[in-house]
Amino acid sequence: MKALVKYEKGQGNVDLMDVLEPTCSPNQVKLQVECCGICGTDLHVYHDTFRNYPPVILGHEFVGRVVEMGANVTGIESGAAFAVLGATAVTCGTCLYCRKGEFMFCKNRRGMGHGVHGAFAPYAVVRPDQLYAIPEGVEPKQGALVEPLAAAVHAVCDIARFKLGDTVLISGPGPIGILCLKLLLRQSMKVIVAGTSDDLLRLQMAKNLGAFQTVIVDQQDLQTQILEATDGSGVDLAIETAGAEKSVVNCLTALKPLGHYVQVGHFGKNLTLPWDHVAFKQLRIDGSVGYTRETWTQTMHILAQGFDACDIVTHELPLSEWKKGFNLSEQKEAVKVLLRPI
Repeated sequence: MKALVKYEKGQGNVDLMDVLEPTCSPNQVKLQVECCGICGTDLHVYHDTFRNYPPVILGHEFVGRVVEMGANVTGIESGAAFAVLGATAVTCGTCLYCRKGEFMFCKNRRGMGHGVHGAFAPYAVVRPDQLYAIPEGVEPKQGALVEPLAAAVHAVCDIARFKLGDTVLISGPGPIGILCLKLLLRQSMKVIVAGTSDDLLRLQMAKNLGAFQTVIVDQQDLQTQILEATDGSGVDLAIETAGAEKSVVNCLTALKPLGHYVQVGHFGKNLTLPWDHVAFKQLRIDGSVGYTRETWTQTMHILAQGFDACDIVTHELPLSEWKKGFNLSEQKEAVKVLLRPI
């Protein structure tokens, strides 16, 4: 079968290659992949700026249908559609974090698409405990959005603290930022979304979805816009999803005293920041990485209740056009790209 493979370490070194079709162990399920989303992690693996173990098939945001079950697998219907929790492909299962469901912190963890074979391919094999059934009445394609949506749910619903009437700044209108926006709007928050002139497509999407205001930070003065929108007080909550130093500075400056800052974006480098804001404003600072199993369960409930994650999908391409999809994502000419192995 044809699969998108990181075939050796280094910049690039990714190509569509012939690989063996995976086979089920007695405790695994084989899925036919319907579609798989391009994630920022895939781009980082391409550029070798995220830990990876080549040769490895990329892709971890996917939905598939069961086509084969191992001899020890029971209770799963052939042909059923599932979203897949790829981040738990390898965990120890016994450490404190695994026992608490906080598997992201397991030292032995490897995820699909960088640590073990992923889903930019026609087929993938997983354990039954990685499967989350697509709720009745929910479009199967939504399953490919569960992974990024779960990351947004974790940031907004598990980590962030806010109340009705608060004003929120989202800095970085990528897929996670837009999904955070949708979750906050569902709770009647007043949300300002900030990005750069490279983010025009994404900022327009944020506006169309109902953001109170969008700000192009390299053309408009964000702090002036924030003060005008909040009667001079600043925002109650700032969620940083861009992973950019200036974005953090903007968030810390925009927050009112006793405000809450949530870090979602990743940087890969040291930063120089106006950290005195933290003390002088007595800010609360929290990080948000990935999700928990409980978050995934909650995310499936959210989808079952009518949440549409597919709003962020701007392009659907065959796997053979992966280069186009990666380029659209990297150049911010797309929000979310889905690849189909056809």
